[in-house]
Amino acid sequence: MEKAVLAYSGGLDTSVTIRWLSDQGYEVHAVAVDVGQREDFGEIVERGEQAGAASVRVVDAVDRYAAEFLSPAIKANGLYEGKYPMVSGLARPCIVEEVVTVAREIDASTVAHGCTGKGNDQVRFEVGFGVLAPDLQVLAPIRDADIPREKAIGLAAEWGIPIASLVKTYSVDENLWGRTAECGPLEDPWVAPPEDAFERTASPPDRPTEPTEVVVAFDRGLPVALDGEAATLPEIIRALDALGGGYYGFGRVDMIENRRVGIKSRELYEVAGALAIIHAHQALEDLTMERDLAHHKPLMEQRWADLVYDGQWFSPLRQAIDAYVDATQSHVSGEVRLRFEPGSCTVVGRRSPHSLYDLSLATYGAGDAFDQSDAAGFVRLYGLGLKTWSATQGERGA
Repeated sequence: MEKAVLAYSGGLDTSVTIRWLSDQGYEVHAVAVDVGQREDFGEIVERGEQAGAASVRVVDAVDRYAAEFLSPAIKANGLYEGKYPMVSGLARPCIVEEVVTVAREIDASTVAHGCTGKGNDQVRFEVGFGVLAPDLQVLAPIRDADIPREKAIGLAAEWGIPIASLVKTYSVDENLWGRTAECGPLEDPWVAPPEDAFERTASPPDRPTEPTEVVVAFDRGLPVALDGEAATLPEIIRALDALGGGYYGFGRVDMIENRRVGIKSRELYEVAGALAIIHAHQALEDLTMERDLAHHKPLMEQRWADLVYDGQWFSPLRQAIDAYVDATQSHVSGEVRLRFEPGSCTVVGRRSPHSLYDLSLATYGAGDAFDQSDAAGFVRLYGLGLKTWSATQGERGA
């Protein structure tokens, strides 16, 4: 019997996929990768076994996910379309690697996922499998066997797979970096998101009115401490997520997003920890990064985010951009003070031993070291090209 390794979330579609693959003659080994989602993995294992999996393995990848995937995202200020910290796009290549590792270990011929044909994840999984394991067959039963949600619910009932905890109003994905929600009432872009669509951010009536400040310390582009206490990256993300999102309701993103497959979708995100860290990191870069480098890096950040979102994590271009980004971070060390208020997070202070801010040059008061007599000649030379153009080709010279 051929073996198939399934990227298993424990949800409706992947649970149905287990039984579908089993009925096709495969010995199914489900791999649930822990990337920081708030799930009961004991229930996930039990559900997979009830669906017919020969084995259900839970892989603890939280620390590796933070170190190898979220760390580059922080240094690159990774926001798709300038808004979305790519909760799913960063997790999928980590999951792909774990699934391929298990497939090699048990000598499987096939890998599988439970994605539909409309989403981005099918691209991320299959492109990743194609790079890391081109010899393995890839199956996507929900997409290729055309199993819509209603049919999947019916099959689960027919096959005795418990679905009470699987079928929800919203389609949700979650990990250490945040939470995503779509479907249901969110499919109408005119409708305000119902409060029951949120889980990780406080509702407006529950948010405190008094602000709170926290100091995030960075070392070469990565957060390493909160309020002077050293902490791991997962600890810092969770702490800022709980404070900013769970307490102050910061981190809600409601956006119309351009999917890789060519359609627009309405997505809801709760990403308090991710956005707080990226805001702080950007502020520290503003303080420590030379002007031309500071102007050029965002161009590379946008390309980096597009690559990750589009399932190109394993591409040489992403790796090359990472090398560029790493080279920009050698002096991005220091502290940033964040102020949380109801629904918001604001940078209110920043300092660094590598700061390029020179008070003696910036001040307009006593102690000004800037020689203003240099400015007149600079301005004349700076505008010389335009002055020449205007005299010969502009309206006055025409």
